[in-house]
Order: sequence, then structure tokens, then C-alpha cells
Amino acid sequence: MKDKYDFVVIGAGVAGLAAGMYGARLGLKVLVLGSSHGSEMPVGGVITTTNLVENYPGFVKLTGAELAENIENHAKSYELVTINEEKVEKVSKSGKGFEVKTGKGDYFGKTILFATGTKWRKLPDSVKGGKEFENKGIGYCALCDGPLYRGKRVAVIGGSDSAAKDALLLAEHAKKVYIIYRKEKIRAEPINLERIEKNKKIEVINNANVVEVEGGDFVKGVVLDKEYKGKRELGLDGVFVAIGHEVLSELAEKLGVKVNKKKEIVIDHKTAETSVPGVFAAGDVADKPFKQAITGVAEGCTAAWSAYEFIKKEG
Repeated sequence: MKDKYDFVVIGAGVAGLAAGMYGARLGLKVLVLGSSHGSEMPVGGVITTTNLVENYPGFVKLTGAELAENIENHAKSYELVTINEEKVEKVSKSGKGFEVKTGKGDYFGKTILFATGTKWRKLPDSVKGGKEFENKGIGYCALCDGPLYRGKRVAVIGGSDSAAKDALLLAEHAKKVYIIYRKEKIRAEPINLERIEKNKKIEVINNANVVEVEGGDFVKGVVLDKEYKGKRELGLDGVFVAIGHEVLSELAEKLGVKVNKKKEIVIDHKTAETSVPGVFAAGDVADKPFKQAITGVAEGCTAAWSAYEFIKKEG
């Protein structure tokens, strides 16, 4: 017999955890499932790989892991919330609700929230050595692996604010950090751009692409598509990839939920409702241009309220 819930949240990042907490406050029996098939993130989500969070209201400064832990503990303080670290393999319509299948069991939910988030985008197949050197010097989590490169030379590929933050974190350990970006200027928040410019360890290589990662048993450097200081080869001990994320919406799409060209789940931004009645989405998997922990948390809370209203209406 399947365990039955009012509100099944798929994804235990901060958006999903906040939705679980808010749903319980509304008296819903809530199940939060750790992630979806294809996810590489732990409970807490992408924010747990962020060293410093300075833009979440109520906290001047804390780590991403601390923020996620605070929200998780808040959710767990309600007896109506169950958090299981299980990967969801399938969601299907079942009577007046939905069947959720994981590797460990089956669950029934009157309503569903997809808060499945994203996974790191990897180097394109055109980059020679991009796959060969994964976990052999190519990494994605500067917070996790930065201390391994104390006194060494590393590069961050990408030009987003996340790339800038990674470079600043790596500069606390490495003796030299390059930011390699394909466009004219990196797109960091002004405060982080200023920090990059002031940090003597960090050097930005603009208008350049990595075409090859070189090494033996481990990364030894990269080859660029243009000369830098007279050479196309750049000696390195490690490479961190920060070229964005891919949304994890496959489960929702298979259920019949509408997605856009980017595969983001299309929602009503007033209610977090999707194209399928009783199904909601929140956080980085949803189709909003501005994605932050605070906006995902707010969306998760909105989804919980909408689920509550849906259940009241449907009976």
C-alpha cells in the first residue's frame, strides 16, 4: 500500500524545503523527496556549494550550507513533514492525484511540486580532454575542491557571477587563478567585479575559449583558441567549469507539464501552477529570468499555498 500525502515535493533544495515547511504550517501532510533522476546535488541543493551568501534577507553573511541547514531544520520542526533522500524515477497521474516512484518505494500525492533544480553544465564535446579529465583536475565545485589546490595554478571557465565567486574562493588557496571567458567582459555583480579587480592573484582572459585540456594522469594545462602572452598553452594544475546549469525538468515533461525552449517548467508566476492541474513548480527549474535562493524560497511558499487551495477546492 502506497504512503499517501497531500503535498509531495520533488527536490530538497531550499525552494523544496521551504515549500515543505510552509505546506506543513497550512496543515498539509508533506513528503519532501531528495532529488530527481539526473540530479547531482545533495539535500540543500546548489546553494550548499556556495561559500558565502550575502544577499539573503535576515542574514548579513553565512555559508550556503548553513542557510540550507537552517531551512531544512525549520521544515523538520513540523511533524507533518517527512524528508527522504530518495531519487524520484517517475511521476504519473493516478486517480485524483499522482503516483511517485523512487528506487525505494511508491508514494501517492494529491498535489505535486517540482523543485528539481539544475545540474552543472559540462564542457562541450568539442573540447578535447573535457571528459577524459573529469575528476582528474576538472571540477565543478570550488567550495568542495578548492583546498586541494593550495599554492597551485587553476582556471575558472565562465564569466557569470558564479564564476567570479568561484575565482574569489579559489584565490584563498591557489597562488594564481585565471578566469577564461569567451566574451569581452565577465558578468559579475558589481561588488564581486570590484573584488576580482582588486585581487592580485586573479587574472581575467577575455575573448577566449578553451579548445583542449591537456595532461597525463592529471590536468597539466589548457589550450586556448587565441594567443595569451604569446602562447596558446596555459599551464594549470586544475580547471573549474562554471558555464551555467541545465534544468532538471525531464520528469515533469514526461508527466505532460509544459516546458519552454530552455526546458524550464512554465508556471503562472502568481500561483506557481503548471499546465497540469495539481502540479506546481518552484526554484531554478521554473521559467523565471532572475534565479536566486530567495526567489526560489518565495516561489516554494507560493506553491504550498496554491496546493492547499487546490486541495480545499477539489475536496
